[in-house]
Amino acid sequence: MKYCIIILLASTVLGCKQNKKLPEPQHRLPFYNTADFTAEWMDSTTSANKNIHVIPAFSFTDQNAAVITEKNFSNKIYVADFFFTACPGICKKLTSNLSLVQKEFVNDTNVLLLSHSVTPETDEPATLKQYANNFGAISNKWFLVTGDRNAIYSIARNAYFADEDLGQKKSDKDFLHTENILLIDKYKRIRGVYKGTSELQIKNLIDDIKVLELEK
Repeated sequence: MKYCIIILLASTVLGCKQNKKLPEPQHRLPFYNTADFTAEWMDSTTSANKNIHVIPAFSFTDQNAAVITEKNFSNKIYVADFFFTACPGICKKLTSNLSLVQKEFVNDTNVLLLSHSVTPETDEPATLKQYANNFGAISNKWFLVTGDRNAIYSIARNAYFADEDLGQKKSDKDFLHTENILLIDKYKRIRGVYKGTSELQIKNLIDDIKVLELEK
């Protein structure tokens, strides 16, 4: 009887470990290194030896008037998007959908959200705070940021590839618009792109975050 119990316990422990194993190659997430969002699948060896596109250093101000930099996202998975509080249409739907992501990972400190205002000249911290409250954004979980317009537009287009008019040269005077939500891994690499107004794609995003959390 003792032997049966030991075997049963060993099987249970083994089963738990197996549930936490890395996803199979066909279920791993690709990398996105170019503005056309061509997916590239790589194993850990290939990715370690390849020059992969990463999000550079940044410094913005959040809804609590706190300075937020890339260090706030060190060793974290995060979801990035672009919006403005006076947007009458897609921004509200996009932000509402992001609240579903926050809800799913509300107790997971490894997952954060970062929303950039594309009208920083009018979206001051107090304005962002009210907007954040309207959608239940949790401080230090979901950062809504403002800052220098040129810095926001530069990182949006050059780092996150966030613009609908692919291939056209733009300046910070040209308005930025995108429905894209991006999934960034703990090494600041783009691992997923989703249409933020689609609840189905938000569900895919949530599933992909769970896959990404299993990566070493």
